[in-house]
Amino acid sequence: MPPPGSVSDVATGGRTFDDITERLDEIVTAVRSKDTSLERSLDLFDEAIKLGSEAVDMVDRFELSPREADLLDASEREAAEGAASSRGPEAASEAGVGQPEAPASAPAPEPSGPDSPSDPQ
Repeated sequence: MPPPGSVSDVATGGRTFDDITERLDEIVTAVRSKDTSLERSLDLFDEAIKLGSEAVDMVDRFELSPREADLLDASEREAAEGAASSRGPEAASEAGVGQPEAPASAPAPEPSGPDSPSDPQ
């Protein structure tokens, strides 16, 4: 039996989230079949829309325990850091990964170019 609060424990209309995704997979297979008529495909499409809405409602009502929320946050941070480092040093720099923080009192660089006030014309 799944732990309380898990995705498969959150049911709507007697269906679990896993039941809905399984049925959506069946619908995709049926619609891709050359033997499925256009009318049947449209009926399946309508069913899929309803199932999708039901799944979204389930996700919206789902609550993580504080421990699960902390684990999810940590894995998201690791994924973001891994993605930044896999794109190279420029991406890691853009994400602020591995870069020291600038001192708060550091002066802003002076603008340069034809429109800057320090450029005589």
